[in-house]
Amino acid sequence: MANAWKKEPTKHPKISSPKTLLLVILSLSLLLIFFFLTSRSPSQNPPYPIKPLSVSKSRAYPIPPFNCFNSPQAHPVVANTVENLKYPFLFSLSDFGSLPDKPHKNIVRLLKGKPFRKPDISETIQGFLEGVEEERKKSGGLVVDVGANVGMASFAAAVMGFKVLAFEPVMENLQRICDGIWFNRVGELVTVFEAAASDRIGNITFYKLVGRLDNSAVSATGAKLAFKSNEEVAVQVRTIPLDEIISDSEPVLLIKIDVQGWEYHVLKGAKKLLSRKKGDAPYLIYEEDERLLQASNSTAKEIRDFLKTVGYHHCTQHGTDAHCTKD
Repeated sequence: MANAWKKEPTKHPKISSPKTLLLVILSLSLLLIFFFLTSRSPSQNPPYPIKPLSVSKSRAYPIPPFNCFNSPQAHPVVANTVENLKYPFLFSLSDFGSLPDKPHKNIVRLLKGKPFRKPDISETIQGFLEGVEEERKKSGGLVVDVGANVGMASFAAAVMGFKVLAFEPVMENLQRICDGIWFNRVGELVTVFEAAASDRIGNITFYKLVGRLDNSAVSATGAKLAFKSNEEVAVQVRTIPLDEIISDSEPVLLIKIDVQGWEYHVLKGAKKLLSRKKGDAPYLIYEEDERLLQASNSTAKEIRDFLKTVGYHHCTQHGTDAHCTKD
């Protein structure tokens, strides 16, 4: 009796093919985007009176910022709000799952009329920025997002009115960041670099997983640790130290680093920035996953020892993330 339904006349159209399902998703997405664009004013004021930075898109950086207008458009675009955030934003989904049999959980939620599940890093970023001293808020301090992926941390900060420098070397992610910049009207707040932050200027091989092109790592082993896959794609990406991008005069409130085991090299490339005196030094959040670190030939101890040399003696563990300050 498992196939008894085939004997009855079809009363309703079936959404059975991948093409049909994608058309439904696209239609819903377009309706969502239309609703958002017609219900939100581009002139919406941020909750904080943030003083404009001298940093701008016209500044002569050592490498040019990524130009979203010259980027190929991602398609299809499936976007939605993030649930339960005090300062909500939209982001563009990059992983659709295995359509039509096993769609991503956020696509299922969208079809049910629910917002996307809240990524923990978004709540963490907003919680920290809300607690920053008023004087530092008014200084217009930067938020630096290294390993921006599709912009969860960047947009969490930008919709609060903070300037963001985001580093992301993977084209599939850059396309989704560009989607989010447009959806959230934060083009004047978010500057994106198509580069991997590291400890030297040059190029390095990155590995992207087939079926999860939004995920990448310098180590092929590290990339596979995060998501099960037997095949990866090697690409050459540009590298640059944070100290080459951020000048000594620019205030920095927060650095978030999530680079699948390459954290030690990112931190070494930010030695000048991290050596700032207490009160001017940024709050630091970085992923400290021992398996990923070892895949890139570093360790958590090596990172902690380095941080002590630049004055970060106090680090607390939050899941696989470490939060560090100067005491």
